[in-house]
Amino acid sequence: MPPNERLRLCLERSGHTMASLAEQVRTDPKTVARWISTGRVPHRRNAHAVARVLGLDVHELWPSLEQRREGESVADKDLKSVHLQRSEVPIEQWRTMFATAERAIDILVYAALFLPEQIPGWNDLLREKAEGGVRVRVLIGNPDCEAVRVRGEEESFGHGIRSRCHLAAMHYRPLAALPGIEMRMHSTTLYNSLYRADDHMYVNSHLYGANAYGNPLFKLKRTASRGLFDAYAASMEAVWRDARPLEG
Repeated sequence: MPPNERLRLCLERSGHTMASLAEQVRTDPKTVARWISTGRVPHRRNAHAVARVLGLDVHELWPSLEQRREGESVADKDLKSVHLQRSEVPIEQWRTMFATAERAIDILVYAALFLPEQIPGWNDLLREKAEGGVRVRVLIGNPDCEAVRVRGEEESFGHGIRSRCHLAAMHYRPLAALPGIEMRMHSTTLYNSLYRADDHMYVNSHLYGANAYGNPLFKLKRTASRGLFDAYAASMEAVWRDARPLEG
């Protein structure tokens, strides 16, 4: 394959060396050198990590990542990017995703206080979306359930998660009785926190013993039926059916 001159040029402009880029993406400088000199396409996760460091779209560096290989799973098409930690995604990107929703907003969390605490006018945004015809559903954790107690122990956070669930209920309770908005409390073990706006979704996976903000985040876009997006959306529907309304 021909050398990746685009990667070479962007690396030079960024001020990074092969060694410093390798350190940022947790690989070997020789591997970075091969990506440039041989045009080798890295693993998708490494490719996205390089793009983040250089401040570029990954497909500017490796257009072939956009192409679907013969026999590739449909599910792979839904996965648009991977972040090592939820905290890597700027809060403005979260706000934009929800603000541009036209049909549905679905949120499945234990508390996710970063939304009302870091997005100015968060409740107003949800209220305005509902008034515009967007279906808004929010699922927060029942602070008195066993799953929340266990999660607090796993994260060495004690009663902290229970307290955060109480705070989340306080934030959302003013919206509970508004038309177009439904709020429920669930008591399930939360394997992933889900944030959906129309056909876009952030999936915050949960690693044992780690806080949600420091866990991997997957960005999905629905491209076909029965893909990753639909699988996660179905899991939220299952939790929704068993949850109870949050009283206003």
